[in-house]
Amino acid sequence: MKHVTLRQLKVFESVARHLSFSRAAEELHLTQPAVSMQVKQLEEQAGLPLTEMVGKKVFLTEAGEEVARHARRIAQQLREADEALDAIKGVRGGRLSIGVISTAKYFAPRLLAEFRRRKPGIELNLSVSNRETVVRQLADNEIDLAIMGHPPQEFTTIAEAFADHPLVIIAAPDHPLVDRKQIVPKLLNEETFLIREPGSGTRATMERYFSDAIIAPEHVVEMGSNETIKQAVMAGLGIAFISAHSVSLECEVNRLVKLPVAGTPVIRRWFVVHRAEKELLPVAETFRAFLLAEAPALMADRPATKS
Repeated sequence: MKHVTLRQLKVFESVARHLSFSRAAEELHLTQPAVSMQVKQLEEQAGLPLTEMVGKKVFLTEAGEEVARHARRIAQQLREADEALDAIKGVRGGRLSIGVISTAKYFAPRLLAEFRRRKPGIELNLSVSNRETVVRQLADNEIDLAIMGHPPQEFTTIAEAFADHPLVIIAAPDHPLVDRKQIVPKLLNEETFLIREPGSGTRATMERYFSDAIIAPEHVVEMGSNETIKQAVMAGLGIAFISAHSVSLECEVNRLVKLPVAGTPVIRRWFVVHRAEKELLPVAETFRAFLLAEAPALMADRPATKS
């Protein structure tokens, strides 16, 4: 692919992101035939089809997925080059792209808002996703930094802890265990537990705690989000092991109660993560330093707002 142009890669990245030639054309202010021509020329360079039509839907081929991944990296590197040159020129501001796992959404916006208040020229891009997606974004260099509880092992990163992450067991206010001053873990074996999906950081921490405390609930119900779990616990469907950040408001107004189970809260850590080989630009380095110095106090100042 020696003669591929940046224009072809830009067009194809848009097609791959939207899975639509027409939406790519609209985004890039081109005609649809012009987009199709650029993709066709790129396919000729690759020697393989990059897209395929099934009915009226566009899908990426295996080769298309690979080219799209590299196109995203190249676009990110060009953006970083622009920002590095702006820094050399003394231009204020810059763009910061942050990926956070879903549980961190209860405090990350507050941290970003405070950072932007101090650095008003910063352009922010916040992506909230499950852990698998955030890891992929880091791997593909789509984000500058990630906020997560379990740094990836698939590739080398620099992960720095910046705050505690307490996890607790919650119940509805009228649950029979609420009046207990201390709960031994074995009493939970008869409860219905509402749990996160496999791959979730909360699920992994819960499984380690259950193993250590010898908890083996008879009934479990798997759910895909903290919000669904909170609503189900409030409705009396069961109890849950969950991030304390995600239930601070509900506990404050007594819609949920933290159970005093021995061994809880389980304290983990929040990390700010970036790829080891990535040279952070000034805005990303400034935000990293801000998290390490200021996040614990800011996260303790106020309860998380309801999402």
